[in-house]
Amino acid sequence: MDESALAELLRNERYPRAAGYSARWVVEGGMGPHPLWQAEALSECLVLEPGMRVLDMGCGSALSSVFLAKEFGVEVWAVDLWVKPEENFRRVVEAELEGRVHPLSAEAHALPFTEGFFDAAVSIGAYHYFGTDDLYLGYYSRFVKHGGQIGIIQPGLAEEYETLPPPHLTSYWKWDFCAWHSAAWWRRHWEKTGLVTVEVAERLPEGWRDWLQWNEACDLYVGMPGQEEARMLHADGGRTLGLCRVVARRNGKVV
Repeated sequence: MDESALAELLRNERYPRAAGYSARWVVEGGMGPHPLWQAEALSECLVLEPGMRVLDMGCGSALSSVFLAKEFGVEVWAVDLWVKPEENFRRVVEAELEGRVHPLSAEAHALPFTEGFFDAAVSIGAYHYFGTDDLYLGYYSRFVKHGGQIGIIQPGLAEEYETLPPPHLTSYWKWDFCAWHSAAWWRRHWEKTGLVTVEVAERLPEGWRDWLQWNEACDLYVGMPGQEEARMLHADGGRTLGLCRVVARRNGKVV
């Protein structure tokens, strides 16, 4: 499939910034739902200014890190456990962002930063893998300045259910989907710590359609249309699944 055909499959007027990047580059580096669409949707709720230091936690292939640096002029620390930093550094060099995007390998509970180092911290499609622990925000938030923002966007649920999976999704459900939660759950999960003030906690409008469009395009690109995740999203039709975005500000005196 050529670049123009793939770009057409991924045409989405809600994300004009993301449209300026190679569709092939995004698909070949993607992990989970469209990383740039998620980054752009999250950026709508963030204050990002040139020169700010931003943590991109669980950055995967660092596509979101490249996007944030290019679009907003911020300096990004691209942290991931599974993708080797040298692989991400190659993408950084190709994007001509040496010195502005810094790839690192680190586990989410062993971050090599000093307290208050970042102006903002984001996690795109990854926070639910490590952040559902009641105590994690107390650790994570310390790396953001007082008054700085913490933002996440990722797969989630429309609401919390007593029993999972819903009957119509039984054949598609995987055990680790238990980490998917509703925006309301994330609001309470963060607010109960008293460490942050939640500014946004919502289900992304049309997020499930974005997720489905992405999966269908990726399936066609590899020549295997109708793979399991796309079938799951079709079967659900937005009743249960979608994308959640949550943004909070660290409490305390702004220094």
